[in-house]
Amino acid sequence: MKSAQINKTNIGIVVRDYAIISFGLLVCSIGWVVFMLPNHITQGGMPGVSSVLEWGLNIPVQYSYFFLNAILLAIALKVLGWRFCVKTIYAVVAVTLFIPILRAFLGDTHLLEGQPFLAAVIGGSFMGSGVGLCLAHGGSSGGTDVIAAMVNKYHDISLGHIILMVDVIVIASSYVVLKDWNQVIYGYVELIAASFCVDHVVNLTRRSVQFFIVSDRHEEIARRINNDAKRGCTIIDGHGSYSQQPVHMLFVLAKQREASNIFRIINETDPKAFVSQSAVIGVYGEGFDHFKQKRKS
Repeated sequence: MKSAQINKTNIGIVVRDYAIISFGLLVCSIGWVVFMLPNHITQGGMPGVSSVLEWGLNIPVQYSYFFLNAILLAIALKVLGWRFCVKTIYAVVAVTLFIPILRAFLGDTHLLEGQPFLAAVIGGSFMGSGVGLCLAHGGSSGGTDVIAAMVNKYHDISLGHIILMVDVIVIASSYVVLKDWNQVIYGYVELIAASFCVDHVVNLTRRSVQFFIVSDRHEEIARRINNDAKRGCTIIDGHGSYSQQPVHMLFVLAKQREASNIFRIINETDPKAFVSQSAVIGVYGEGFDHFKQKRKS
């Protein structure tokens, strides 16, 4: 019975991840098709290379995007493993399908024509937010994201910064086709906006909080947090300076999205409990992030 419940939970997590990844890919594709391609603004990574190939050689972006990512994923398979690559393969196929569907649906829709700066900022925000959602749930849209994920697996370097460094070269090379440095600059504007959104979205989904809870009913609160919120508690024995009485304090670490549930548990168990909540920069260990540094032999 317990095994069946665990399998059901795991299936739910997988379905949720793919649903969020799909939404992120759709957002990313909208930014590419609606704002970037019509305004001839180059972005970084494989979308940028594919855009340049379409403008220069009339190769539809979906074909070159799929082919180039297939080569990169073949190289990344050993480093990132099947679990990451399966989601990334799904993402590449999804974007390859989203692009022609959106183009057929939108037709000649051309937003922000003659306003390349706004197109770069809004398009970059769409693409960065979509990529951030994919990365936060174990997938990516391919291209530079795969390179960033490989580096981030072993080194605690910002995903947005990795993408920024790699993509600078791609955008600069677009001058060969566009012959316009203004368009190259707008490409860098898009890249900065996208990198900012990637970091913001990824950090938002990984944000953690800590609780210090002082209550006479600490054992009941701890038991409910263990069972209902599926989080561990540490009981710290202390002594009240004013009351001169022994006190018991709970120390709890949880994800930001779980905070409201923990507050509900505390309020239902002991409305008079004293609670302190604060944000933490990073939490590493079981149930949270993993250490990125390699151990020395």
